[in-house]
Amino acid sequence: MGGIAAIAREAGYRVTGCDANVYPPMSDQLAALGIKLIEGYAEDQLALRPDVWVIGNAITRGNPLMEAILDRGERYQSGPEWLREQVLGAKWVLAVSGTHGKTTTSAMLAWILERCGRHPGFLIGGVPTDFSISARLTSSELFVIEADEYDTAFFDKRSKFIHYRPKTAIINNIEFDHADIFDDLTAIERQFRHFVRILPRSGLIVANTEDHVVKRVLTPAWTPIEGFGADSNWRIDCADADGHFDVLHGEKSAGRVKWALTGEHNRMNALAAIAAARHAGVDPGAAVDALSVFQGVRRRMEQRGVERGVSVYDDFAHHPTAIRTTLQGLRAKVGRARILAVVEPRSNTMKLGRMKDELPASLAPADEVYVYASGLGWDPIALFRSAGRNVHAAASVDALVAEIAGQAHAGDHIVVMSNGGFGGIHGKLLAALRSGAGQ
Repeated sequence: MGGIAAIAREAGYRVTGCDANVYPPMSDQLAALGIKLIEGYAEDQLALRPDVWVIGNAITRGNPLMEAILDRGERYQSGPEWLREQVLGAKWVLAVSGTHGKTTTSAMLAWILERCGRHPGFLIGGVPTDFSISARLTSSELFVIEADEYDTAFFDKRSKFIHYRPKTAIINNIEFDHADIFDDLTAIERQFRHFVRILPRSGLIVANTEDHVVKRVLTPAWTPIEGFGADSNWRIDCADADGHFDVLHGEKSAGRVKWALTGEHNRMNALAAIAAARHAGVDPGAAVDALSVFQGVRRRMEQRGVERGVSVYDDFAHHPTAIRTTLQGLRAKVGRARILAVVEPRSNTMKLGRMKDELPASLAPADEVYVYASGLGWDPIALFRSAGRNVHAAASVDALVAEIAGQAHAGDHIVVMSNGGFGGIHGKLLAALRSGAGQ
């Protein structure tokens, strides 16, 4: 929604917004754009008299401002619906979907197009370091969008990506997630099947053929498909410990990506971005060169600081698969150095405990595990004990910080994983380490 606000501002609209809670980096980005934010949902905001209320999917019936909008018969739309009508209709849309990797892959694709002179518009669910903004509107025909399977709004239960009508679509992977709106994996597959049905014959699907669920939703498909992964048209070759790798297209090498990113998941993301960019007319060799200077995305293994020899990272991982791949990538990079994983099970799926049994295994690459236990309907200590692992848990961020700072020592890597602000824990950890608290 913050990205949509930024695009609306660039399109010439006067934009205001309200939310119960905002936090960096999006709050900083909106402030820099001069977009006024109002805390809370008071009915007196009706006095703003906007042309249209654009409603995010966090809003439910019972919200006081929403109820006032309905009572007054004010005009309202969902964010994806507004975006389709006002921006995407005239664009070549390149949509990046899947349970994991959407933000990073979208950032890679936008950067490739930018580096190769195509100056795309984009809407990404994070802030790419190379752009320092999450969304922009340009005169280019190309528009890259992170295409989420989450529902559109309380009045439109279709997945958001149904509104985008892309010409180029990436499907990275499909797993069960969003337990608050989907009953099971079958329900999620149904939305992806709807997505596949609306893609044109003149388009392209770039699909992870290592994922059996992705392959399943592509049967049948009316759009040409290019696969990436083992035994596919786009493959990884000669990956080394530094994360560098060769890109193969068929039997031909497109070049070697040399970057600072870690993990097999990021290499797969790169293949998808290169394949999608080729559909838009970018030579694969030029795409490889672009990715070799790609800087990544904020909150995706972003190093927030080093104090007393201890490195602190911020990562958005909140699903067991994402947690595992993040930690595996770091393990490959740091070797035997200690990894301290700090997890906030903040998503609705994790709070409900629908995927809690997978957590101990997903955190296996870490030497020590710390869980923020506030608001959970399950006991992390009992869960990890039953899996034969130890875990540190606390219901207070400050208590968690004190325990971590007391146990960390030079050479350690602390990875904080959450899809929220986590009470500013990153800064608190660095401050505690700086002061030597607990040592």
